[in-house]
Amino acid sequence: MGVDLVEVVRSGFRECVHRGSVVIVGPDGAPTYEAGSVHVPIYPRSTNKPLQVLTLLKLGFDPVDEAELAIAGASHFGEPEHIRLVERLLHRYGFREDDLACPPDLPMDEKTRAGVIHRGEGPGKRYMNCSGKHAAMLATCAVNGWPTAGYTDPGHPLQQAVTAQVTALTGEPETDLGIDGCGLPIVPVALVNLARAFAALAGAEPGTPERRIADALRAHPWVISGTNGPDLLAMRAIPGLLCKIGADGVHAGALPDGRAFAYKIDDGADRARMPLTMAVLRGMGVAWSAELAELAAPAVLGGGHRVGVIRAIPGAVPAGD
Repeated sequence: MGVDLVEVVRSGFRECVHRGSVVIVGPDGAPTYEAGSVHVPIYPRSTNKPLQVLTLLKLGFDPVDEAELAIAGASHFGEPEHIRLVERLLHRYGFREDDLACPPDLPMDEKTRAGVIHRGEGPGKRYMNCSGKHAAMLATCAVNGWPTAGYTDPGHPLQQAVTAQVTALTGEPETDLGIDGCGLPIVPVALVNLARAFAALAGAEPGTPERRIADALRAHPWVISGTNGPDLLAMRAIPGLLCKIGADGVHAGALPDGRAFAYKIDDGADRARMPLTMAVLRGMGVAWSAELAELAAPAVLGGGHRVGVIRAIPGAVPAGD
């Protein structure tokens, strides 16, 4: 069961509370703080992407640069540069947009979405925020001589390898797979094991596939999200941080020294995400700044004016310096 983590205060009165579960682990992987159900598997959604892409690298996926590796692990906003990276990856291996098995969608970025609609375009598979991962999976199938038809099926050799890698990295016993919003299998992982997996990536030895993924995501936080995306804002504000959001209120991240966190907001509310992430990082001892303080307390607006705040509940996570 979740615990109270984030509150929305409007005009001095508490409007609502977001509940959830959160864990922080130390460099040895042992929890230093936990609240809620952190040992019960959840579906991490797109937070699993770095773990999935690790499998692709180990199977021979060879991105031409780190931006292309980042788009493979992205929940991108469908902005023009995101689409260029996806299309470049597809075309290099002889694929077309129709070969993607993810559902068609409109860009998540409001400005880009408005432009697409203004041009009279409908939803497209390339705009779907998981299209980079799907393109990289098609490329991995081509490298290994596997059929691309049915590459999202849990019984396909690619998905069997992904499941094996995720369970090995997280130490999570394999349980019933779910199906993610993009149509791919999703491995359930407990928050404590999700945090440990991110620590393993962030602190991996240089030259390893694990470190390559961590470095690519840290170097290209805009690619894995988009303009004003949560991962972009967090990694830009905290050098060395590796983090990745997932749908329905999941977030995980790690610092280079092996400290890591993972949480799940029960109601999936995005507005609770950044205040909670900042509060957790402060509790982990990250040096505080005016930029982080602003991210930790976004305004509630009324009539275009600040009338309240969204903030972590005092005591919900460890207090920082």
